[in-house]
Amino acid sequence: MPPPLDPRDVYAADRPNQMSPVVKDFPARVYVPNTLSNTVTVIDPATYKVIDTLQVGDEPQHVVPSWDLKTLWVNNDLGNTLTPIDPATGKAGATVDVHDPYNLYFTPDGKYAVVMASADHQLVFRDAHTMKTVKAIPSQCDGVNHADFSPDGRYFLVSCEFSGDLLKVDTAKMEIVAQQKIPFTGSMPQDVKISPDGKVWYVADMVANGVWELNGDTFSKPTLLQTGAGAHGLYVSRDSKQLYISNRGEGSISVLDFATGKLVHKWWIPGGGSPDMGGVSADGKVLWLSGRYNSVVYALSTADGRLLAKIPVGDGPHGLCVYPQPGRYSLGHTGVFR
Repeated sequence: MPPPLDPRDVYAADRPNQMSPVVKDFPARVYVPNTLSNTVTVIDPATYKVIDTLQVGDEPQHVVPSWDLKTLWVNNDLGNTLTPIDPATGKAGATVDVHDPYNLYFTPDGKYAVVMASADHQLVFRDAHTMKTVKAIPSQCDGVNHADFSPDGRYFLVSCEFSGDLLKVDTAKMEIVAQQKIPFTGSMPQDVKISPDGKVWYVADMVANGVWELNGDTFSKPTLLQTGAGAHGLYVSRDSKQLYISNRGEGSISVLDFATGKLVHKWWIPGGGSPDMGGVSADGKVLWLSGRYNSVVYALSTADGRLLAKIPVGDGPHGLCVYPQPGRYSLGHTGVFR
């Protein structure tokens, strides 16, 4: 894998507007998969206006940038397909058959896609370009959904939404090497993110109403930092100083300071809402989040949390993708870049 630009910061390549030559001419867009409408809404972030609606497969969950940054993959979970979007034109291409693609990641060397086949109870390693299956491994848990990779790419941690488990997976061996139950009754772990220095892993939990913190190397027992009801999505600021945590159950965003490990802000969406998945604008000034149960998308200022826009989209908006973003390559989900 390409080594980190800075061994002390895995997000060093994600600075404001630090675009790869691959994406520098792509128009800035926000792609919103609507799980109940079977569409992707396309928003112009400069005007906060919807400019297109793409018909895709059944129950699109996430829009995922490919490792090489050239393609956006729409995960049509119940449709058992991926729909490619050309980010240069914003147009959808012919679907590719992939069973149960709830979420999608890429190994840091760019060789394999990792399909989070939640209903199939599998992690499926596929060729990153053809999407042909290379190896499918039983997940040993219920509801595999989100992940992140260690700084050296040798392992990744996976959350299991419906059984409250965490998995540690050896990337090269394509094997689960450790598993543990989160110490909270009814736990529903969601998004996973690593700290810039690679020492702390954060796992959002909708039922525990906060983020779990653990050491990935030792796979230590996690400890809970409460943030708000329905903690769900995790996004790193462009300066690698803060973590934005969407609390879907109460319509708020908590802001964690990496240096101190403390919560420093809580931003409330006026009138409430259901902030879910999303991403940070290329310049770092806007946090985009889907409103899962409100058929809208929120754009919030990262300076003070002020609501900049609330944009009507389709029904059940979920894993929206802000694109393009800074970074040399994508590890998947709605945009995890290194």
